[in-house]
Amino acid sequence: MKTQRALTVENLALRQQIVVLKRSVNRARPSAMVRAVWMVFAQFVGNWRGNLFALHPDTVVRWHREGFRRYWAWKSRRQGRPIVDSELRFLIRRMQSENVTRGVPRTDGELLKLDYYVCEATISNYTRRHRKPPSQSWRTFLTNHCEAIAAIDFFTVPIVNFKVLYVLVVIEHVRRRVVNFNVTAHRTGKWMAQHLTEAFPFDTAPKYLIRDGDAKFGCAVKR
Repeated sequence: MKTQRALTVENLALRQQIVVLKRSVNRARPSAMVRAVWMVFAQFVGNWRGNLFALHPDTVVRWHREGFRRYWAWKSRRQGRPIVDSELRFLIRRMQSENVTRGVPRTDGELLKLDYYVCEATISNYTRRHRKPPSQSWRTFLTNHCEAIAAIDFFTVPIVNFKVLYVLVVIEHVRRRVVNFNVTAHRTGKWMAQHLTEAFPFDTAPKYLIRDGDAKFGCAVKR
């Protein structure tokens, strides 16, 4: 009969062979249906990581992120601004170089006479900039006026059905303190204006509000 020590050594040897065999065998790639099942399972089951044996939890998270990127790449495949012709770019720069004092609106009017329908933002992008006199940097401005500055912006949170939730954050610069935040699926000017009013009631509104130039900040937010 084999001793206890011999059985233990034999057991360890067999386990080591199983580990080597698992590493040598090619793993089967899960199908799209299997990936979708685990993505939904991870969203609706609290302790889903404890039920994983053949997969790593980071793999399921990676699948969801990859699916989210592919979904929005497919959805936005036909969007975007049209490419501006090189001839039109050359014409805009030529008009600007021949008459330096001509602004963007006048250049737009001249292009309309030539049957070129271009927005003023496009003309501004292809107009050469002249050097301006030195002024204080953006960092200096923030330091000098931080007590009267607040900032507002959004960040996005993707969910399981490939929809996007928008998180509004309002920050007070003097102490870098978050004064208000909220989540919505539909950004509207009235909704943002309401939360700005709640963030700065009565006479506590800052003199400057830093935000981007997105169209979502409409007249209601400006008021």
